[in-house]
Amino acid sequence: MQDLKQRSIRGGLARSCAQAVSLLLRVGSLMVLARVLDPKDFGFVNMVTALTGVLTWFRDFGLSSAAIQRSTITEEQISTLFWINILVGGVLTLVVVAAAPAIAAFYSEPELVAVTAVLGMAFLFNGAGIQHSALLQRQMRFTELSVISVVSLIIGNTIGIGGAVAGYGYWSLVAMSITVPLTATIGFWIVTGWLPGIPRRRTGIRSMINFGGTMTLNGLVAYIAFNAEKIMIARLWGAEVIGLYGRAYQLVSIPTDNLNCAVGEVAFAALSRLQDDPIRQKSYFLKGLSLFFGLTLPITMICAFYADDVVVVFLGPKWIETATTVRLLAPTITIFAIINPLGWLIYSIGLVGRGLRIALAVAPLMIAAYAVGLRYGPNGVAFAYSAAMALWVIPAILWCVHGTAISVRDVLAAVRGPLTAAIPAGAVALGVGLICGPSVPSLPRLALGSSILLVTFFGVLLCAEKQKSLYLDLLRGLRVPFSAAHKIVA
Repeated sequence: MQDLKQRSIRGGLARSCAQAVSLLLRVGSLMVLARVLDPKDFGFVNMVTALTGVLTWFRDFGLSSAAIQRSTITEEQISTLFWINILVGGVLTLVVVAAAPAIAAFYSEPELVAVTAVLGMAFLFNGAGIQHSALLQRQMRFTELSVISVVSLIIGNTIGIGGAVAGYGYWSLVAMSITVPLTATIGFWIVTGWLPGIPRRRTGIRSMINFGGTMTLNGLVAYIAFNAEKIMIARLWGAEVIGLYGRAYQLVSIPTDNLNCAVGEVAFAALSRLQDDPIRQKSYFLKGLSLFFGLTLPITMICAFYADDVVVVFLGPKWIETATTVRLLAPTITIFAIINPLGWLIYSIGLVGRGLRIALAVAPLMIAAYAVGLRYGPNGVAFAYSAAMALWVIPAILWCVHGTAISVRDVLAAVRGPLTAAIPAGAVALGVGLICGPSVPSLPRLALGSSILLVTFFGVLLCAEKQKSLYLDLLRGLRVPFSAAHKIVA
């Protein structure tokens, strides 16, 4: 268990470093592309991905999570899962290609036929690398995973930016979207060195398929719940408006997606290993929740207090009308920082059925909220999104922890420190913004305000809220020598 702790800490560090680099790359490419391309270029790709994104939850049928969650897995099982993923990826590619004319007709945009067909190739590329990635996660080889993710993102961004500068418009975004999964899959194959065997029957994967199928259905329902607004905006308001909303949504989601990816992969793998030790699992979970929430909350405040500056700095002045949308979406960052870790917990102990029921309950609430806000444009939808999430967060906590070793009081105690630290930090950030005023350019105002906010927040969190021991324990874990046996099956 001590080795698991060191693996978790070092894996988390590796993924955090990779996601920090990924964040810089994604933000950097966004800054360049937003200044070269028009909102309609982004809108074309958003139109397609809003619909085909539903299929991403079928691309591995939840079998990668099933492979990670299992205590043990055999060579025959992992090989059989690989071929199932290849089959699913190929079928999804054919489905997207066949649906391309219908998607173009739905939006009344003929150009989307070719765009949709090319983007569909990503499903096959992903399917070929899913089990190789799962093997690296089982072995907790997060350093290798991190290098692969960064390299694939560099290659994809280089192609995307190069194409945009060369004048290829939305095709540069399409090329970037399919290059990243292709290069990542090549990296997974090279690093694992694992070649799949022939698929076999009666390998005992039925329970894994049931687990993965339920996770897939859960993810599908959740995707619809939290992304249906993009389809609705695109259908009613057109490519340019969804392009504007999409960039606002991306600004809000990029930092949290990177954090969630960095911490979530490690947390799920570690919590799955501890599913038979509820006491240690509870301790790991609550520390991870507090850490994740503490890292995410300042992002919410920066987006809320400095939305105009964030937009001008990262997208450019021509996107300034998206600032209100960014500000209205900011609360969702904090809410997802609580809900996502609860998902790691219930899936790690096999409660996928509960996760599905939760998703089925929240989906109608979210879609109804979008429908109410849609008549008021993207800002109305953004407000409805945040309001519905705020209403849902407490019931979600109650439902997720019911019957587990963790109580609602435990969850509230884990987030209390960051929430308390946010009060003085938010007041200071608001004061800096008022003092600087419009006379100070956006970049120095954002840099100054964000720096003071972060210093105040973490100063209060580590000292007044006495969370210094949590972060010191994390640093001590990084200094312990680490060696891990890399086995294909365990």
